[in-house]
Amino acid sequence: MNLALPSPRHLPTRLPTALAAAVFVVLALLAGAALLAQVSGERGIAPVASSTDIEVRGIEVNATGETAEEARMNGWREAQRLAWERLEGPDIPDSRLDSLVAAIVVEEENIGPRRYVARLGVIFDRQRAGSLLGADGERTRSAPMLTMPVMISGGTQTMFEVRNPWQRAWAEYQFGSSSIDYVRPSGAGGESLLLTYGQTGRRSRAWWNTILDQFGAADVVVPIANLRWEWPGGPVEGRFTARYGPDNRYLTDFTMRAESAEDLPDMLERAVARFDEIFAEALADGTLRPDPTLTLDNLELTPEVEALLEQARAAERAAAAEAAREEEADAQASEPVEVEPTTTPSTTATASYGVQVATPQAADFDGAIQALRGLPGVSRVSVRSTAIGGASVFDVTYAGELSALADLLRQRGWAVNEGQNALGISR
Repeated sequence: MNLALPSPRHLPTRLPTALAAAVFVVLALLAGAALLAQVSGERGIAPVASSTDIEVRGIEVNATGETAEEARMNGWREAQRLAWERLEGPDIPDSRLDSLVAAIVVEEENIGPRRYVARLGVIFDRQRAGSLLGADGERTRSAPMLTMPVMISGGTQTMFEVRNPWQRAWAEYQFGSSSIDYVRPSGAGGESLLLTYGQTGRRSRAWWNTILDQFGAADVVVPIANLRWEWPGGPVEGRFTARYGPDNRYLTDFTMRAESAEDLPDMLERAVARFDEIFAEALADGTLRPDPTLTLDNLELTPEVEALLEQARAAERAAAAEAAREEEADAQASEPVEVEPTTTPSTTATASYGVQVATPQAADFDGAIQALRGLPGVSRVSVRSTAIGGASVFDVTYAGELSALADLLRQRGWAVNEGQNALGISR
C-alpha cells in the first residue's frame, strides 16, 4: 500500500491558511457567546399590572382587641377610615365604607395576643367610590411616557443591564390611580442593550422616535437614584433627580435616607411615590408635555404659519412661471438679451428686519442661517425663535432697504413675501 504524503515545500503555505481559519472560527464563537451573554440571564423585572382602582398607601395603625384576630380587624377598619379621610371623602358609615374597599395591602405588620401594629394600604373600588370622591375619582392622564429608571451606585450607572432594587421599585409600584401613563419596560431580551444610561444623553430625534415607537410612548421620563452607602450593609443616602424629555431636562431633586440595607426597599418605594407626585405636578402646570420635535409628522401648524407657507408657495409658483416665460422669450429673440447688473445694497442706512423662514426640518434651519449670513450687506443674523416643523424667525441687520433685501433673496431662489418691516421666505 502506497501512502501519498504532502510535499514538504507545500507545508509552509498551507499552515498559515489553516491557522487563520482556526482563529476565525474561534473569534466567531467568542463573539457569538459575548452577544448571547449580553442579552441572556435574569435581567428584566416584569412590571405589575396597573389597576384603575384608588390606592392609599402607608397607613399606620395601632389597634387592640380581645383576641389577635379582633385586634387585626379593628386595625383594618381604622386603616379604611384613615385612608378615606386622606382622600377627603364624605362622612359615611363603616358598613358602607366596607362595601367600597376592594383590598387591604399589608406592607408591614406585628401581631400580638391583643394588639395589632401595622402599616397598611387600602384599595378602593373606583366604580363604587369614584362618584363619592368627585375629582379624585376621575383623572385626566398624560400621554404615554417611557420610564427609564437610572441607578447610580459606586460610580456605575445601570438601568436594565442587571437587576437592581431601583428597577424593582418601579416595576412593583401600583400606578393605577396616577395621572401619569407610565410605559415601564421589563428590560428583558434586547431591551437591556437598547435602553441604557447612555441613551439619556442622546439628542437625535430620529433615534428617539425609533425607541418611542417601539414602546408605544410619546415622550420619556428619567428618574435617577444616586445611592451612597456609608459602609456595607449600613445607612444609605439617596439623592433622587427627576429629568424628562429627549434633551434630558432637569425638573427637580430631593434626598432620602435608609438606616440599613433592610430599609432600602421601603425608601425606594417612597421615592417612587415622590417621583409620581413630581411628574403629576409638572403635568398639571404644563411642564411635562410631549416634545413637539418628536412627532414632526403630526405637528399642527397655526393658521398664521399655514397662510404664510401658502403665500410662499404661491410666490414660488409665480416666480417659476415668470422664469419659464423669460426662457421662452429668450429662445424666440434673435438678439441676445442684455442682463442688468445686480445692484449692491447701499451701506449708508443700516436697519434690523424680521425674517420668518419655513423650517420643516433641522437642515432647513441651518441652511437658512447660512444663506442669510452669506448675503452682501448683511452684518448680523440672530435667532429670535426656533420652530422645527414650522416657521423660525431671525433678526437680520442689513445695510439697505427692506425691498433691496427681498430682491437679493429672490435672486437666490427664495420665495419672498414682504410685510411690515419683515419678510416671509421659503424654498
